[in-house]
Amino acid sequence: MIDFKRSKISVSSQCHLLSISRSSVYYVPKQTAQRDLDLMRIIDEQYLETPFYGSRSMRNHIRRLGWTINRKPIQRLMRLMGIQAIYPKPKTTKPHPQNKVYPYLLRNLKINRPDQVWATDITYVPMSRGFMYLVAIMDWHSRKVLSWRISNSMDADFCIDALEDAIEKYGCPEIFNTDQGSQFTSEAFTDVLKDNNIQISMDGRGRYQDNIFIERLWWTVKYQYLYLRAFDNGKDLRCGLRKWFKFYNHKRSHQSLNDCTPDEVYNGLPHPYAKAA
Repeated sequence: MIDFKRSKISVSSQCHLLSISRSSVYYVPKQTAQRDLDLMRIIDEQYLETPFYGSRSMRNHIRRLGWTINRKPIQRLMRLMGIQAIYPKPKTTKPHPQNKVYPYLLRNLKINRPDQVWATDITYVPMSRGFMYLVAIMDWHSRKVLSWRISNSMDADFCIDALEDAIEKYGCPEIFNTDQGSQFTSEAFTDVLKDNNIQISMDGRGRYQDNIFIERLWWTVKYQYLYLRAFDNGKDLRCGLRKWFKFYNHKRSHQSLNDCTPDEVYNGLPHPYAKAA
């Protein structure tokens, strides 16, 4: 897919055109056992329903499904998937001094226009013979997905690629909200925001509701698309997601948006049911 030798287009430009991160091009994934992949699929589906489940509750759920398993492999797989139970926890560790955590700016804020607040998050995506990670950037007011990327690893590069792509296409928001994940607290990511004079907002640790619209997006894309299909490789997954996000933005109406689509709200288009004067 990437031509390292004959193409006149740089590797960086090819990655941009294909919506993949530069680091994932050179990443060689380790083979994941089928048992682990099956368990990760179960964990992913249950986590969308019960994000408050920790490794103990998840172990109990999986045992009820007939699996013989203890807590330790569940902990390992949840770490690999980048998920944890959503509940307040004591601050047992201090953030790395280079990874500053910013305050949450959205509490009691009335969000009533496009590009007032953007938000982002990462989710695990199961595949038939492996898995990948998906990052998306969303406009909070319209729910429009402005940019997205997939990657083999949870580094910051593919998140930065998505951010820069969204800014290039749509300009800058007033506020950008993330969780406290290392990808989003990294200087490389926050510097892009600061260089563009964007206010940085971060969820409280363990607060599921702080970025609720992105969480709803993950539920929608997984239950209405990803879980209904089996993708063999990253290329197929990328092509499929490109079509689905186009459908989501242009054709999928939202009850919370008065039955308009994200594109209609973002672009200020008239209501589709409005009668001509």
